[in-house]
Amino acid sequence: MNKRIALVTGGVGGIGTAVCKKLAQEGVFVVANYGIPGTESRWKESMAAAGLNGASSALAFGDVTDYDAMTGMVKAINDAHGAIDILVNCAGITRDATFRKMTPEHWHAVIDTNLTSVFNVTRQVIDAMCERGWGRIINISSVNAVRGQFGQTNYSAAKAGILGFTKALAQEVVKKGVTVNAISPGYVQTDMTNAIREDVRQQIVAQIPAGRMGLPEEIADSVAFLASDKASYITGTNLSVNGGLHMYA
Repeated sequence: MNKRIALVTGGVGGIGTAVCKKLAQEGVFVVANYGIPGTESRWKESMAAAGLNGASSALAFGDVTDYDAMTGMVKAINDAHGAIDILVNCAGITRDATFRKMTPEHWHAVIDTNLTSVFNVTRQVIDAMCERGWGRIINISSVNAVRGQFGQTNYSAAKAGILGFTKALAQEVVKKGVTVNAISPGYVQTDMTNAIREDVRQQIVAQIPAGRMGLPEEIADSVAFLASDKASYITGTNLSVNGGLHMYA
């Protein structure tokens, strides 16, 4: 069997980089998408430090909020490396503000990057997956999609939209051998959370039954499982990885 190929949007971020490493270590050829020039340098260093070179990974520049850009990016990946078997929709941003102070720019930036991107990229790969009879789509949502979060109406709405997208698309393509699942992390140790003021970080950790934030590698392990043949009978689900911060049926 040929080596499987994965595309990870937002692949140069904290969680994205961990996902790229894990999949590459599992023998998958990984393409990390990034949208801001210069942000890929740390990813290169991190992959090299893990012993993962150009034979196991590549980079793809493109704005996930731009449908046409994603059409071109995926075509370039197909031409250079082959058809995409695994898509991890990991791109995301925050623009936090209470709703009464939230601007249209705050709203659209988060909805477009976190939710519309999932359509823009998935639309490029879904037909080929169905034609080949195998595919994995894994969408990174959030605990705040389910419980909501003060000051994050835009982010919570976008991440909740991902869950609806996941369940609907899963029903459409499961008979074609394609699974569609979501993972909802809680608070994870990344540059974003490390930038939070220490006293606020401690307040957050105090709410988590596990007594700590998650590690990017723990999210990556969940992605790798859902991307594997072992998860062939799992579709339309939302896997919560939040240390007990929020529990629901």
